[in-house]
Amino acid sequence: MSATVPGTASRNDARSTVPALGPERAIEWPQRTVRTLANGMQVVLAEHHTFPKISAELFFRSGNALVAHRSPDMADLTARVVRTGTQSRTSRQIEEDLRGMGATLGTSAGADNSAISISGLAEFAERILEMMADLARNAAFPAGEFEREQRQRLEELRIERTTPAFLAGERFRRVLFGEHPYAIVAPSETQVAAYRRDDLAEYYGENYVPSNALLIAVGDFSSERMMAAVEKIFESWKAGRAPALQGNEPPAARGRTVNLVHLPGTVQTEILLGNLAINRKSPDWHRAVLANALFGGAFNSRLVTNIREQKGYTYSPRSTMYPLRQHGYFSVHAAVRNEVVAATLTEIFYELDRMRSLPVSDSELTDARNYLSGVFSLGIATSSGILGQLSTLYLDRLQEDYLETYREKIRSLSAADILAAARKYFDSANARIVVVGDRAQIESQAALFGDVTVWDAQGNRM
Repeated sequence: MSATVPGTASRNDARSTVPALGPERAIEWPQRTVRTLANGMQVVLAEHHTFPKISAELFFRSGNALVAHRSPDMADLTARVVRTGTQSRTSRQIEEDLRGMGATLGTSAGADNSAISISGLAEFAERILEMMADLARNAAFPAGEFEREQRQRLEELRIERTTPAFLAGERFRRVLFGEHPYAIVAPSETQVAAYRRDDLAEYYGENYVPSNALLIAVGDFSSERMMAAVEKIFESWKAGRAPALQGNEPPAARGRTVNLVHLPGTVQTEILLGNLAINRKSPDWHRAVLANALFGGAFNSRLVTNIREQKGYTYSPRSTMYPLRQHGYFSVHAAVRNEVVAATLTEIFYELDRMRSLPVSDSELTDARNYLSGVFSLGIATSSGILGQLSTLYLDRLQEDYLETYREKIRSLSAADILAAARKYFDSANARIVVVGDRAQIESQAALFGDVTVWDAQGNRM
């Protein structure tokens, strides 16, 4: 016969009780200094003295979408080669200079923007800015480096053409955006093989100009002295006007459509579905983001609870509100076993329609608010996190208090707000559905949800 030690039960009860959340801590935002130079370059500086480091990023408001119909991926390939040499520095000299400053260099390009980023020790802040200016103004595009990056991109494309997630994303953007440049996310191998060094230099000359540029620096510095250094280094940069993105309106959706990308022999199917939605400039953005967190954007969301925890169809389903500069879209993703494709789609649409039909509970709403507020707070704990949030603010040209009021606006939303956002932006009746897998295993299941169009991995209709 077992005996209970006095006090043990009460201690166990205490350990099993979840403590109440404490009051949310206020965020102390670093003071920002914002200025536009005479040549048109916008500068944003934020002091952050936690560590003796500086993070700086020079953005250009031009990306792959700008030349998508003519030269897909041109912005990305240009960014790759920009870092490989200037008129006065070879690739090796750049690497040696970075090591001497305890710094790292990155270059990148997406649909709407390109960027040069350098992080390093704060004592070398001026040298970091000088290297950044050299790359932005004097890239040499060495022939050997261009050819190496071109070969690398071709190899990446061959791998992507065997990757279900890539193929799903590519086809989804095609059917969602139609003739708009956002529809094109990757070039063909033939297109990349046809690129020449002069094509990159031309794109660089047109778009890497100060009126198209935004410099953000966060770190352990005096804003006054840093601004003086920025002006000295960048003020002689000759002004120029970059071309603007032009594109047709995306097609209106009428009824569900299904696009199947045939990838023979796969035992798993990639599912991606969704619809056009909004970007951050919309007054509904906060409502839509919170609705998405409740549906599938958080780990304890309805989508995860249903098809991961209860059904066991997939490990990591998710949904996203994805903002681009001119448009935005809502998407739902899941990778599932071939035999449960139809069952998974049924549950996804069930949860979408439930969000559109009934208000969420108070407990769900509270959890989702806490989740978004917590993720936001964690995201600005470092200099790079602050830089990322500032880039969202200034690249998207949002209201100046967008960051400071974000948590307050999320916490002010009600169940009625979520219901309204779901009804407006979770367009289940007109969803674009993409499935990537073995046609013989999944076509009959996909056909339950709409007329099926079949493609191969190269983008050819079958």
